[in-house]
Amino acid sequence: MPIFNDIFAFINSKRISQIERMRSQPGEMQNEQFKLLISKAADTSFGKEHDFASIKTVDTFRERVPVRDYDGIMPHIIRLRQGEKNLLWPGEIKWYAKSSGTTSSRSKYIPISKDALNDCHYQGGRDTLVIYNQLHPENQLMSGKTLTLGGSHQINNFSDNSLYGDLSAILIENLPFWTNFVRTPDREIALMDEWEKKMKRITETTIHENVTALAGVPSWFMVLLKNILQHTGKKNLTEIWPNLELFIHGGVSFTPYRHQYKDLVPSDNMHYLETYNASEGFFAIQDDFNSPGLLLMLDYGVFYEFMPLSELGKDHPKTLLMDEVETDTDYALIITTNGGLWRYQIGDTVRFISKYPHKIIISGRTKHFINAFGEELMIDNAEKALDAACEATGATIKEFTAAPIYMGADTKGTHQWLIEFDHPPVDTSEFMKIMDDNLRENNSDYDAKRYKDITLDTPQLVVAREGLFFDWLKKKKKLGGQNKVPRLANNREYIDQLLELN
Repeated sequence: MPIFNDIFAFINSKRISQIERMRSQPGEMQNEQFKLLISKAADTSFGKEHDFASIKTVDTFRERVPVRDYDGIMPHIIRLRQGEKNLLWPGEIKWYAKSSGTTSSRSKYIPISKDALNDCHYQGGRDTLVIYNQLHPENQLMSGKTLTLGGSHQINNFSDNSLYGDLSAILIENLPFWTNFVRTPDREIALMDEWEKKMKRITETTIHENVTALAGVPSWFMVLLKNILQHTGKKNLTEIWPNLELFIHGGVSFTPYRHQYKDLVPSDNMHYLETYNASEGFFAIQDDFNSPGLLLMLDYGVFYEFMPLSELGKDHPKTLLMDEVETDTDYALIITTNGGLWRYQIGDTVRFISKYPHKIIISGRTKHFINAFGEELMIDNAEKALDAACEATGATIKEFTAAPIYMGADTKGTHQWLIEFDHPPVDTSEFMKIMDDNLRENNSDYDAKRYKDITLDTPQLVVAREGLFFDWLKKKKKLGGQNKVPRLANNREYIDQLLELN
């Protein structure tokens, strides 16, 4: 395999040079993408409406095209789904990634053009392998198969000429035939709609394969892998797949699951690479095993802007470009893509941990945080604090969510944490104290509100029964695929639903 890896590296040497250019010349590469997008969409209805043909600078583009969220672009997407062509992007859009985010009861339908599919999503997958081969030249990845865990798709109810489904299902459906030789399970099983039947079929078929890699969302993979261990009676995955060496993961933070995966795969040859691949586009890849930062991929037909959180909700928000951002600052991500999304606010917040190369972490969601008392608690803060508490107490977490308990006439406000443990701590009070101390140390706003318990009282813990979050998602018909548990909420809607089931 080292000879094969050398050949693979040689074939991709030009691509390696382009990735290196992303590290050193991000502004130039993004300017090229901007010009390409504007030029290609100039003759679309949207391009004519905003006179793309006369746009020469990013400043002019920002003046003419407002920042918009899904509600702002939804009328265009309805027209697209009804069959209108050349509206947001040249040609016809056949596929739509159905994404309800973490909790929304109303689904979003993100257009996936051929350009977005090939030049963005699939290119991201190819680059992930290129980067992994660079990081681990002695890998044996291609000697076996990659176990992928995706969702399902169905005919669009607006038009028989288009389809919608989870992004993962769309990617699997459109893969070239030869990929069936390097991935498992087969397409029929991979696209099954009913999660529990799918898990059973995947378990029965993949335990006989030589699986060298996993690719999917950590939370749902955890459910599948534990089912596989239970089915086989094995202690860990190396007894089933001795050549397993890589987990390509994304969708949710890996932090709460890191220790559990080390138990599942107790091998020094196991590696983990995070990717940032959303329905709206493939954005970033981890390019260093020892760093959590993700390298922004800058030539996938995506043009990035970064909105300071202080600009959220303004009619004409200020945005920054690649060369203008600062490290250790949270920004709302704004994208313009070859799928026809123009200055689209995706809902994620990112934080740069370095510049040149521009590496990010996903710090949270613009709607998923707790700021009921001015504490500005983001997902990144919460997951790091929980990780510290787990490390200190030996606990492991399956799922969690948190929400405020509002001030009463005679009570202070606080945060309520609902946590389902795989291995609970011996002393839950100690666990919460360590978590609280870590939050205070790393979030000055939280610390100020916790000072002498004046505004925020000691956080409360409710230990969830086994299977609570699974049952909640099942009740909401959100099992499998890319569905996620809301980590933080600024209201009690979701936690109260969960507590009622607990």
